[in-house]
Formats: sequence, structure tokens, C-alpha cells
Amino acid sequence: MYLVCGEALFDFFSEEDASGQPAKLNYKAIAGGSPFNVAVGLRRLGIESGFFAGVSTDYLGRRLLQVLKDEGVSERFLVEFDAPTTLAMVAVGANGSPQYSFRGEGCADRQLQTAHLPTLGDEVRGLHIGSFCLVVQPVGDTLLHLVKRESGKRLISLDPNVRLNPQPDIQLWRERVAQLVQHADLIKVSDEDLHLLYPGQSPESVVQGWLQHRCQLVFLTRGGDGASVFSRQHGNWSQPAVKVVMADTVGAGDTFQAALIAWLTEQQLDSLEGLQQLTRAQIDSMLGFAIRAAALTCTKNGPDLPYRHQLG
Repeated sequence: MYLVCGEALFDFFSEEDASGQPAKLNYKAIAGGSPFNVAVGLRRLGIESGFFAGVSTDYLGRRLLQVLKDEGVSERFLVEFDAPTTLAMVAVGANGSPQYSFRGEGCADRQLQTAHLPTLGDEVRGLHIGSFCLVVQPVGDTLLHLVKRESGKRLISLDPNVRLNPQPDIQLWRERVAQLVQHADLIKVSDEDLHLLYPGQSPESVVQGWLQHRCQLVFLTRGGDGASVFSRQHGNWSQPAVKVVMADTVGAGDTFQAALIAWLTEQQLDSLEGLQQLTRAQIDSMLGFAIRAAALTCTKNGPDLPYRHQLG
């Protein structure tokens, strides 16, 4: 099992109003949040997953719980709170790239404290963390505590997935990412995130710094320009994006992340020892698998992650 940790929310996508009434707004609500998507994405790719998060007892929280049940994600790590569900208002640009505005202060997915940390058995092969729950409190410090506790015991993967709307202090993001990269074995990051975190620095120099810690592999996604991988043992190289008819890019990064973990698990290499054994050809296959998976998500509206049988 892979345990994914972080926020659970509803994305509200604005829809065109066919009536032409200027005062009327239509929205389509879809369960999401980057870690939530990764947990669901893993199950759709055939990998057992659990989700460690705070969920609300309100109507939307019940809906989130039902989605997890329907998708087969383990609920035993969830903690319920009598607090609202986070909402994200999403506007998709002409190029398919989303812009987010979060309503999350005091919401359930921020309430996790160290007292809520679960004891993990050997069935939990790894942890994944990422997105704004890294930097909002008290959940941010709780997840840092968990990562420090479990580092070296099981595979740790990280995706910063920077969202400045819920936490606009970029220095706080930098400090937290710097703490977490010391404990992560596998990191996935977008060129957009690196530009926000370290403007003026080349992505290559930042990534090489990360590889000086525990990390064995860093995957850098570049949207329509494909993705690159940086290996401590085998150097770095890139693959182009798969050309598709674009709907939007919502959930593409989460799909890429889930696909990396799924590939490692399928090959029984989802451990630090497994990462160290990877050949260049295996890493290249892993990169290609993640690119193909992310491309499929881009053909659909919203975070509709692919199933294993769709990837051959």
C-alpha cells in the first residue's frame, strides 16, 4: 500500500451559461485536491492506496468520503472534523492551464495534528506528500513530523505543487521544501513550481542540489515540452510530450506522480533499494509511462485520471 497525505477538497469549475444571463454563474463541482487525486490515481492504476487526511463531517465531506469508497481507496487513515470542506474555484485558460482561488481557512483538511499521526505497519510501502497542506497549519508541521519519522523506513515521494493562493508567502514555501527534500527519495516538480520557488536559478542547478541529500530521482515536468529526469547514478535526459487534443491540464501532474509510483510498485522496486537498482533503461521506461498517463488526463475535463488498461 502507498499512503498519500494532504488535502481533500472540491474543485468548482465555471461553466458557460447557455441562457446568456450575465448575472448567472454555473459551476461543476469535482472532488479533488492534488493528494486526493494521487490516491485515486493509484487505485485506478491498480495500486493499493490509503489516504491520510482530515475530512469534514459536512455534506461535501460525506461526498469526498463516498468518492474514496467508490474508488477503493482505504479510509482507515482518515480523520473526521466538524469543520468546513475546502473549496477551490477553478478558471481554465485558453491553453488549458487552470487558475485556482481557494476557500480553506479553518477547513477540515488543515486540522491534522501530530496526535492524529497513525502507526504504520509493513504493508505501507511508501508515503507521498505534496501541495498546500505542506505549508498551512497545523497540518503542515504534522506532515513534516510524519516524513521525518518515516524517512529511511519506507519510500518517501514529494511533489511541492506550489499554490500561492492558500499560502502566498513564497519564503515559507522555500523553507518547507528545503526541509522536506532532505528526507524524500523521489521528487516530482514542475518547471512552473521551480520558477516560483527559485526565480533566476536554473532548474538544473536546483535539482542537482536536491540530489545531494537522500533523493535518487527527480522528475521535472515541462507541460507541452515533455519531461526530464535527473538520476543520481545515470545523469539526466528528457522525453517529449505525447501530442493530444487538449481539454485542460487539471490533474495531469497528479497523474504523472501516480504513474511514477505505480510503475515502481509494478516492478517491485518501490523502495530505496529499488530506486538504487534502477538502470537507465528502466528509468526511461518509467518516465515514458508517466508522460503517457498524464497526456490521457489532458484529453478530459477536470481531474479524470486514467485506468491501467488504458495505458497498455
